[in-house]
Amino acid sequence: MDLETFRALLTDEGQNLLAALQDVDPAEEPVTVADLRQKHPAALVSAAVEQVRLRRQAAAKFGTYAPRLYFTPDTVELSSHLAVSEYKLHRVLHEVGVVMIDAMSLGSGADAHVLSWSHFTDAIDADPLTVEIAAANRTGMDDPMLYVTCADVTAYDSQGEAVFIDLMRRVGPDGRHDPEAYDPPLSWALDRVRTTGAGWIRLAPGIPDEALPDLGQAHEAEWISYDGHIQEAVLWYGLYRPSIPARTPERKATLLPSGVSLTGRDLPEWAVRPVGRYLYAPDPAVVHARLVAKVAQQVGGGLLDGGGTLLTADELRHTPFATAYEVTDVLPFTGAALKATLRERAVGRVTVAAQDLGIEPNEFLRNHDLDHDLGLDPQDPYAATVFITGTADRPTMVIAGPCPATHEP
Repeated sequence: MDLETFRALLTDEGQNLLAALQDVDPAEEPVTVADLRQKHPAALVSAAVEQVRLRRQAAAKFGTYAPRLYFTPDTVELSSHLAVSEYKLHRVLHEVGVVMIDAMSLGSGADAHVLSWSHFTDAIDADPLTVEIAAANRTGMDDPMLYVTCADVTAYDSQGEAVFIDLMRRVGPDGRHDPEAYDPPLSWALDRVRTTGAGWIRLAPGIPDEALPDLGQAHEAEWISYDGHIQEAVLWYGLYRPSIPARTPERKATLLPSGVSLTGRDLPEWAVRPVGRYLYAPDPAVVHARLVAKVAQQVGGGLLDGGGTLLTADELRHTPFATAYEVTDVLPFTGAALKATLRERAVGRVTVAAQDLGIEPNEFLRNHDLDHDLGLDPQDPYAATVFITGTADRPTMVIAGPCPATHEP
């Protein structure tokens, strides 16, 4: 969507199109669209159709706000859940203690909008479309204190007491991140927030170590997940901390919506051991924060040999930072052995988890025709998870069932 088309969506004609499409059943949409194209410019109708579809996709992240907001495909994809923005606002209120904030390089814009619920927030971005979408979304997000500016952030003379910089980006075509290719580059963002003395930088959670030596000398590096899905990484500066600096930044994993957090630094490598009675799959925030060893300590276990970040133990211990499974079988990697075992145990629902062995779970299910041969039903209460472990040339299957809740009530 270009700037001219977006502006057309804001006119009475564009608003009427959005209203006409908002509640249309997707199955009936083609007929409605064909009718609307007889009365309105085709490009405007197409833009309205895309906007309604993006709002439906965004509802999973923005809830009841989504039908009132404007999106691009990138902002829907790169946005974290709104609860993540609200969580960060809580941290700013209680651990940063500033009034005026510069939000630079807006990304999805969600953080800037939420910040303005309680702070004077100057939102700056060099892209005119991003800026105009942010301005249009002020009403939908109930932003009384958001001020939007179109400018080069690297040349902007800001007055904020803290600076927030959104550098969330997709990985490149080769699957890697290149933070220095961002606009602005990561090195500039690090220098800017350190110079200000307080603030935070939002990054893709899988940013490689070589791109961020010493975690950017942040006070804290935090990885956040929502409902078991990794959302983002945040480098925090200027938090209320003792005056004596730590040798290395503290790593933190935060799990939403529960809000529980795990912290640590300089953790040793944990022992590797063969499979025990229980498996633990750490939350992805724990994995990205490299705090798996701390969870291993909690559950009295070790890393499963050939299991990636899976942990295993002989006793069941409760932790909110990993999902526990009870091991029922360890099998060679053959479809016949798997089918026979699942049939014997009357398993009606199967999930496959491959530990970075180049095996795609859905393809595995199709190749072994488990759905057809076993009559699997996604709603069946008798579930099992098949963990494919070992090495690529010698994979092994560990079959496990769910355990009782893995956290204390």
